[in-house]
Amino acid sequence: MSFSVEERGRPNTQDYRVFFKNSQGKYISPFHDIPIYANENIFHAVVEVPRWTNAKMEIATKDQLNPLIQDVKKGNLRYVANVFPHKGYIWNYGAIPQTWEDPNHKDGDTGCCGDNDPIDICDIGNKVCSRGEIIKVKVLGTLALIDEGETDWKVIVINTEDPEAGDFNDIDDVRRLKPGYLEATVDWFKRYKVPDGKPENQFAFNGEFKDRDFAIKTVKSTHEFWKALISKQTNAGGLNCMNTSVSDSPFCCSAADAEAVVKSASAFGAEEPIPSSVDKWFYYEK
Repeated sequence: MSFSVEERGRPNTQDYRVFFKNSQGKYISPFHDIPIYANENIFHAVVEVPRWTNAKMEIATKDQLNPLIQDVKKGNLRYVANVFPHKGYIWNYGAIPQTWEDPNHKDGDTGCCGDNDPIDICDIGNKVCSRGEIIKVKVLGTLALIDEGETDWKVIVINTEDPEAGDFNDIDDVRRLKPGYLEATVDWFKRYKVPDGKPENQFAFNGEFKDRDFAIKTVKSTHEFWKALISKQTNAGGLNCMNTSVSDSPFCCSAADAEAVVKSASAFGAEEPIPSSVDKWFYYEK
């Protein structure tokens, strides 16, 4: 099963979009049409933000076909600051398709409701992936970020194509083989919104990582929430559930309808320069 992307609009502008296609070249939703499972307990993941980059790209959950777009805050494109000593994102960052953190469900472990998005992943593999790349990942553990009062799971994964993937089977393997990476991950998520004037983020479980089994159970629970969403058994709110492959979904559309969505977007064009301020380091006393 292979996937490709089609860019529309001008990169580093608000009309930039990354649409997805299946192996037949038909347009699909990365939220709803890419299967959650690549194999048993091997998951697909959509790379939204390649490692070392700053542009806060994300699946547009409220747009038709859910392309990748750059987040906008206060009218400006959002770039994550380099909080010293980090440069941009310190993993390939993305999401697992066909999952949804239900904002109407209070998590029994964290006491907070879901953040209304697909579940997030941090890929610790060595390869710097490309924007929109679909990778197959092993789940190793998870961190429970409490982001402005919402549960926002950060699932730690490794690309199955990584040469070292066979050495990683649980969260303790990350601690042993990549010393400092988990501590840096907590530090990154704690502080990444401080440059925007926000307080440090909080964590459930005192910032401790939960193991592989817990993480897989969490991912599977968000898949069940997604199933209710795509079958209209729960209120979608403002989310767009348009899809081309979930045959029993009332939101399933034709290939022609999907193509019309993409063709209505701006033509791909030359990129705008990234503001020089994006390269600055941000320092503050912990």
